[in-house]
Amino acid sequence: MKVVVLLSGGLDSVTALHEALAEHGVVASLSFDYGAKHHARELPMAAWQSEKAGIPHVTLRLPFVAEEFRSDLLVSGGAIPDGHYEEESMKSTVVPFRNGIMLSIAAGFAESRGAEAIVIAAHSGDHAIYPDCREEFLNPMADAIRAGTYARIELLRPFVSIDKAGIVRRGAALGVDFSHTWSCYKGGEIHCGSCGTCVERREAFLLAGVPDPTVYLETGPLPPKPLDESSR
Repeated sequence: MKVVVLLSGGLDSVTALHEALAEHGVVASLSFDYGAKHHARELPMAAWQSEKAGIPHVTLRLPFVAEEFRSDLLVSGGAIPDGHYEEESMKSTVVPFRNGIMLSIAAGFAESRGAEAIVIAAHSGDHAIYPDCREEFLNPMADAIRAGTYARIELLRPFVSIDKAGIVRRGAALGVDFSHTWSCYKGGEIHCGSCGTCVERREAFLLAGVPDPTVYLETGPLPPKPLDESSR
C-alpha cells in the first residue's frame, strides 16, 4: 500500500515511519510547522530521518495556529509545565483540534501524491490528555477521509492500542536511531528531562528495557503516574 506518514520528528512518528517502510511503500513524509516551541529541534529530526530513508519530506507551515490558537505548546503560549505526562497540568499544552486540522490537510496531500493511506502515530498514552488521539475521534475521522477522497484513503493508526514503552520496543526491533528523535516540549538545546514529554520518554525507555541515548538536563526520580484517571 502507498502511504504518507505524518512525521513530527518525535519518537512515536519516527517509529511509525520505520514500520511503514517495512510494511508499505512510503511516498512521502509530511510535517507541519504550526509554531510550537520545540519545532526548531523536532522538525530537523523529521528531515534527517526522511533523508536517511530516501523518501521525500514536506513541511507545511500553519502560522495561523500560533497566531490564533491558545496553547502553552505554542511560542505564543505560557510556560511548559513539569510533571507526569498524564497530569491535568499537561492539558495546557494541547493544541485544539490539532490532529483534525493536520489529518484534513494530509488527506488532500495524500490523494495528490497518489497515496492510498495516511499513517498517524497516536498511541494509548496520548488518550489521557488528547481528545483527538482517541478512537472515538479517529474512527469517524477515518470514515470522513475515506468518504471525502476519490481514492478512498485509509487512516492507519498502528500504535493506537499500545503505550510508549511498546513503541520503544518496536522501534528498537526495527533499528530506529532514537538519538535522532525529539520529545522535549521546551525546545532547549538538550532535553530538559522534567517536562511531561521528557518524563514520558524517560519512563518509556526504562519500562521497555531499551538503552536511552538521550541526554537530559534532569535525571532525578520520575514523578508517579496519576492514580485517578476516571475523569480523563
